[in-house]
Amino acid sequence: MVRIGPGSFWMGSEGPSAIRADGEGPVREVSLDAFWIDQTAVSNAAFREFAEATGYQTDAERIGWSFVFAGLLPDDFATTRGVAHAPWWRQVDGANWHRPSGPQSNLDALDDHPVVHVSWRDANAYAEWIGKRLPSEAEWECAARGGLDQKLYPWGNELTPAGAHRCNIWQGTFPSDNRNEDGFYATAPVDQYEPNGYGLYNTTGNVWEWCSDWFSTTFHSVGSQVGPTGPATGSHRVIKGGSFLCHASYCFRYRVAARSANTIDTSIGHTGFRCASDDPI
Repeated sequence: MVRIGPGSFWMGSEGPSAIRADGEGPVREVSLDAFWIDQTAVSNAAFREFAEATGYQTDAERIGWSFVFAGLLPDDFATTRGVAHAPWWRQVDGANWHRPSGPQSNLDALDDHPVVHVSWRDANAYAEWIGKRLPSEAEWECAARGGLDQKLYPWGNELTPAGAHRCNIWQGTFPSDNRNEDGFYATAPVDQYEPNGYGLYNTTGNVWEWCSDWFSTTFHSVGSQVGPTGPATGSHRVIKGGSFLCHASYCFRYRVAARSANTIDTSIGHTGFRCASDDPI
């Protein structure tokens, strides 16, 4: 883990790339107490240790299925139901954190990749077990920025400075053609690419990361900007960072200020998490 703060930073975005319907703005100065946050997302190896020690079953394991990106399924895979407005997401029986592409898959060579198919409840259970917690959205964004002020990405405003890929996102035409110019079709190792100024890896792309806050598009406009933790209740929790499936043509949410949300029991193949703490662990 790395220590961040105490201090303040400028949170949110109002620039031309901002998705206003998501409630990215207004840009506001947010003050935070010092906190600690994992340098990387939780890996498959780390989550396996938790599952084996506790016998924990994830929501996907209990329900019996999870959402898998269609491009990760073999050509002869049985017909599956798709999401109406996002048909590239398929409901796959037997898909879960240790069968990430369905029952025919496994975690061979993926120990150092981020665990996926974990719901908010699963992520929170792991965090409690290890003596940590999920970061607030403000903590996550502050840490992800790496000390830079109002930049699009953790390293600046240019996506590929000097032609170098700094994150794992989609290149090409989504969802039919990924040129894999960043080296990966699906997830990358949790410590892939250069870290940001605070030493955090992959706060852009790779996998979405759960935060502790309930999602609101307006609460942060009226709530306290000192250690904000979001509204008291809600239907969805915040996710940040984007994933390996993000592409500017349909989901320009791999910017640091970008945000989205999902229900607490949702399990999907591009969402993971990292942990935070008030004290070093």
